[in-house]
Amino acid sequence: MPEVTESKTTEVKKEEKPTPKDNLVETKHTIKMGGKEIKYTATSGTMVLKEDVLDKEKDTEVEKPRAQFFFTAYTKDGVSDKAKRPITFSFNGGPGSSSVWLHLGALGPRRVVLTDDGELPPPPFKLVDNQYSVLDETDLVFIDPIGTGYSRPVEGEKSKEWLGFKKDIESVGDFIRLYVTRYNRWLSPKFLAGESYGTTRAAGLSGYLQDRHGMYLNGIMLISAVLDFTTIDFNLNNELPYIMFLPAYAAAAWYHGKLSFKTPLQTLLKEVEEFAVGPYTAALLKGDALTPEERANIVEKMSRYTGISREFIERSNLRINDQHFFKELLRDRGRTIGRLDGRFTAIDRLGVTERPEFDPLLTNVLGPYTAAFNDYIRSELKFESDWLYEILSEKVGMNWSYKEFENAYVHVVETLRGAMTRNPYLKIFVANGYYDLGTPYFATEYTFNHLGLDESLRKNISMEYYDAGHMIYIHLPSLKQLKKDLSAFIKSAI
Repeated sequence: MPEVTESKTTEVKKEEKPTPKDNLVETKHTIKMGGKEIKYTATSGTMVLKEDVLDKEKDTEVEKPRAQFFFTAYTKDGVSDKAKRPITFSFNGGPGSSSVWLHLGALGPRRVVLTDDGELPPPPFKLVDNQYSVLDETDLVFIDPIGTGYSRPVEGEKSKEWLGFKKDIESVGDFIRLYVTRYNRWLSPKFLAGESYGTTRAAGLSGYLQDRHGMYLNGIMLISAVLDFTTIDFNLNNELPYIMFLPAYAAAAWYHGKLSFKTPLQTLLKEVEEFAVGPYTAALLKGDALTPEERANIVEKMSRYTGISREFIERSNLRINDQHFFKELLRDRGRTIGRLDGRFTAIDRLGVTERPEFDPLLTNVLGPYTAAFNDYIRSELKFESDWLYEILSEKVGMNWSYKEFENAYVHVVETLRGAMTRNPYLKIFVANGYYDLGTPYFATEYTFNHLGLDESLRKNISMEYYDAGHMIYIHLPSLKQLKKDLSAFIKSAI
């Protein structure tokens, strides 16, 4: 008979994934500002964000690690009472941008060196102590949203879930709550500082932090703000951007000497603003009902203020798209101008195309900031990682979801109004660059003029203007003024 052998089954245990842990490094530093020496601690690294998720097997919610937030914090040493020391949470925009720009350009204790006008210096690049940091007024926490910098979902989590308007606000808000709790800052005066889409996030956070976590803010600093995308989205059925961009077009034309008359910038802008909201708005609303005489008058005025030919304006049906303006203004010189800073010029391969090939502001800053951060984080802050630090993530930008605003423009105006109404001590500071053609100052003014805020609270909003573009601080004279304005604002909001 054949021999019968007993079959044995070996159970293979599923290997458990290691639990993600915080990875933080502290270093000590000193900086001299205003003749005074400030000793401070820098904390850099990743902190694990946990969320309650449904365990289907147990049919109950369990706390689970979901993401690792990278941040860099600067806290002043020797502070005995944290309740008297403000703390500011800062981030940039994109969506898809890390916090490196405000971190190493304006607010932090170290600064990337460009030319005084913000032009690209010859490589290699360098960092210097930032005499215009606000560290003398407030502790600072620079946050990289998920998908930017070193911030990532933990292993096994899908990145796409984090790339959207609502989840972005919730996750950044939850990180702020975690930091405030972990470092015992609940009684500290609290501020947000955002730039570009970071201002959209900041306005959204004003409501989320207040409603979800009971965290009331003292102030929000908005740099190059956009709270209502209706003002900047050029579409056939939206006349507003053509009106809102006109003063910024005039500022760029004035800067490049394309106007046929000489006048101070402020005088010019006031005149253009009155034309934009008056005769020009009326003309756009009339549409084809304009008489030939009315149309000719509008074309002549637009050409006078923008430096664009009458023929081009006529062919554009009185509506100058922003991309067309960047290409057309200096076409006769073989140059384009920047979207984010109209002072800067670039050279395209062909002078007959409709849109510029690239934005010269980005090429001016990308190399210096990338090199400076990657050296700084290792050599001075002692945080080491082989991950790519995502300065500007195309993946985030291309996959970003605004599903909450289907068939509508993105807006956070009502959220901010609600937060200010419920917390009447919340103050807002807005910094505008005259040559910003991405989030133009006139569009920002329009947004705040339509906030719907009660008259008693309007005094809580202040605005300042700078001879710079979107990244105000790369223009050294503007950075100096920004420092004074932010310091005064922080003091006024406490």
